[in-house]
Formats: sequence, structure tokens, C-alpha cells
Amino acid sequence: MSTAIINISSLVTNDPSLGEGPLGLVQDAAVVIDGDRVAWIGESSKAPATDNAVDAGGRAVVPGFVDSHSHLVFAGDRTAEFNARMSGRSYSAGGIRTTVAATRAATDEALEANLLRYLTEALRQGTTTFETKSGYGLTTHDEARALRIAAAHTDEVTYLGAHIVAPEFADDPDGYVSLVTGEMLDACAPHARWVDVFCEKGAFDGDQARAILEAGKRHGLVPRVHANQLGHGPGVQLAVEVGAASADHCTHLTDADVDALAQGTTVATLLPGAEFSTRAQWPDARRLLDAGVTVALSTDCNPGSSFTSSMPFCVALAVRDMGMTPDEAVWSATAGGAAALRRTDIGRLTPGARADLALLDAPSHVHLAYRPGVPLVSAVWRRGVREL
Repeated sequence: MSTAIINISSLVTNDPSLGEGPLGLVQDAAVVIDGDRVAWIGESSKAPATDNAVDAGGRAVVPGFVDSHSHLVFAGDRTAEFNARMSGRSYSAGGIRTTVAATRAATDEALEANLLRYLTEALRQGTTTFETKSGYGLTTHDEARALRIAAAHTDEVTYLGAHIVAPEFADDPDGYVSLVTGEMLDACAPHARWVDVFCEKGAFDGDQARAILEAGKRHGLVPRVHANQLGHGPGVQLAVEVGAASADHCTHLTDADVDALAQGTTVATLLPGAEFSTRAQWPDARRLLDAGVTVALSTDCNPGSSFTSSMPFCVALAVRDMGMTPDEAVWSATAGGAAALRRTDIGRLTPGARADLALLDAPSHVHLAYRPGVPLVSAVWRRGVREL
């Protein structure tokens, strides 16, 4: 079956050969979907005949958002921690360890139900591709089951046994690294595409992170790195060195870090929800973009530091507080996320690409930043099927 979406006021294709500017904007446009792929893009008046037609009514269409960094396999929440932080009170509970305890205690059914809840929530806001990680189990059994659960719902699954040192290894971090690079990796690698590490003071240092990433590579996993979120450190340059697809957070950067990203192929994934929820320093997207770095935006959806599944919200934050233009933010939330996942079939609307798109209740993609917090996504197609 083929479907034409016609009378689109402004269509973001992310293909400059199809339209105006880096977003490849086509005005008064149409998209033809055939099966699960985009078959045709052009002016609405020239759309070919199809089995079905949907009248966009002068509204805008953007590619489905690509959320390339999330932590969705977990149990419990950390409301008390957030409330204390926002109220200026000290809080001595366990942070990530609180979620680890709840996740270990949860059944597979409860973890999957929670995952599906947030995936449905994200879909309603236009997200059609998501990456998600383990990292709240920190035992071989719990990490492997988290990845099995995630892999039933996405191809973009990341092994993050190296989120923090497991509580049982608090006095033996090197022993935990041995577990993460040995038995745990053997059990987890069949269920994952990526390997990640939290390279930060208080988590894993540069040497430990390198050992974990290299072990993952030997098992066929591609590196990603939580890098330079809390302070300056080796994470960004390590990511470039090992050929990581992305360095995520990138909040505290030296000139050498920016130069390394600009000269390599590693995408800088910025996660404004984390800064919003922790009142931390904003990443300087402008600095990265001006240096020629490829930038992605993602939610970092997790129960501790960024409990949002809304890519439109992250677009608005990036424009308001990180120095991005609306065009740059939308590109980074779509094509940028695809680049962070090394995908060319998503994040753009071009013939042959996957038919993932969102219809906005607005005449332009700029409204995503112009009207923050407003539920503008009125319809979503994923793999050619209208799901919202």
C-alpha cells in the first residue's frame, strides 16, 4: 500500500539536494510512502497517485526523532532525590545505587512494562528510533536480562556494565573491571550492538575505560562513551582514539577536546535534559558547531538526572540555553542522532529512507522551540505505519 501525505506547509528532509538549506526544506510539499520506505518527495501539486492520501492541512512534517542515548530498563524512581536537589537540601541516598537495588528486585515483566511505558510516551512526542542501555543491574545476570528485554524492542542496544562500580566491588574496582570485561561481557555481547562506559571521576578512569571499550570491540561491539559530563577528563579524547560512534554529554571541554572531535568521526551527543534536571553548566553547542563537530541531541532519559522522554523539550532547551539555532537543533535531534548511531536510513526523509516522520500541529519546525512544552506532534508514522 502506498500513501501520500499532501499539503505539507514545510517539510524537513535533511537533504540539501531536495530543498532549501541544510534541512532541505520543501515548501507546500508531499511525501509518498510505499511500504516502510519513502518513495517520493516533492511539491504537493506534483505528487503521484497513491492508494491513500492524508491531507496535512498546511502543517509541518519533520523526520522522526532519533533518541540516541537513553537508560530505559530500570525500576523505581528517585523523586525524593530530585525534590531535595531542586529545594536546595542535602540528600544522602544512593543515587544510581538506589535504582540498581530497585532494578535487581524487579521482575522481567515489570522491567519490560516500564520500558514500554516510556517508549509509548516517546512515540507520542515523535521519537521513532531510540537507543537504550543496561547499567542498572551490575551483575552478569541483571545486565544480560536488561539487554534481552531492550533487544526485543530496538536494535540499538548498549552494554553499560561500566555505569558505576557495583556495590559489591566498592573496595575492588579493578575486580569489577575484570568482571565487566570477562564473564559479564560474554553474557551480554550477544544482545547488544554497542559498548559504553562512564568515564568520569568517581566512576571509571581513562585506563579502565580503555580496557572496557577495547574488550567490547573484541566482542564485536562498537564503543560509545559517557564523557566529560561532570568535569574535564580523558573521556572525549579516549572516545576519538578508540573510534567511538559518540562521546555523550561533552559539557566540560578543552580546546584539545574540541579539536579531537572536529578532526575525527565521533559525534558529540549533547543531553540538555541532564543539565536542566541538575542545574549544571550547559554544554556549549555553539563552540562545537563552529568548530565543525557533528552534534546530536538526545534525552538521556533516566530516573536520576534526566527523567524526560521528550525530544521536542530537548530541542527547545538546546535553542534557549546551548546556543543552537532552531534549524541546528532539529537537525541534531534527527540526522544528528542517526549519525551517532551510524545510520543512514533514519533521521532524514529522502527516497529510500525509512518512512519515519512526525506531523506537527504547527506550520513550521521552528515551533518546536518557539512553543516549548506544547504537545505539537499530532501524528507519527514509523516504518510506514501510522502509529499515532
